[in-house]
Amino acid sequence: MVALNTARSTLERAGVYLAPGVAANAVIFQGALVCLNASGFAVPGAVAATLTAVGRAEESVTGTATAGEAKAEVKAGVYRWANSTAADLITIADIGKDCFVLDDQTVARTNPGGNTRSRAGVVVDVETLGVWVRTGARS
Repeated sequence: MVALNTARSTLERAGVYLAPGVAANAVIFQGALVCLNASGFAVPGAVAATLTAVGRAEESVTGTATAGEAKAEVKAGVYRWANSTAADLITIADIGKDCFVLDDQTVARTNPGGNTRSRAGVVVDVETLGVWVRTGARS
């Protein structure tokens, strides 16, 4: 491509909604923390070092036998996830810090054992009912 020499209508995408293909046979429930696996397919959040958290599932979807055939509607944003327990409990002292995926609805303060957990996002707030986390769109 060469540099512009006249006005251009550049398409825009807000970067909030994604529609990634779902991993083969993966089951993602509406409201779940959704991640992309190492192959780029959507899976529910889980303990794994190779996942990338991308947002919240807007609908339930089950992957077919062929990865990518089904699509997941996912929205990036600030969501209240369940808090971990004991030493992994997220507190107000963790606001502004990274937190990590435990499952498709729970986040934890630490990434123990040589990076066994994937990053869920940045802690925005903590309350009794859970942890508000900026998830997806490179939070």
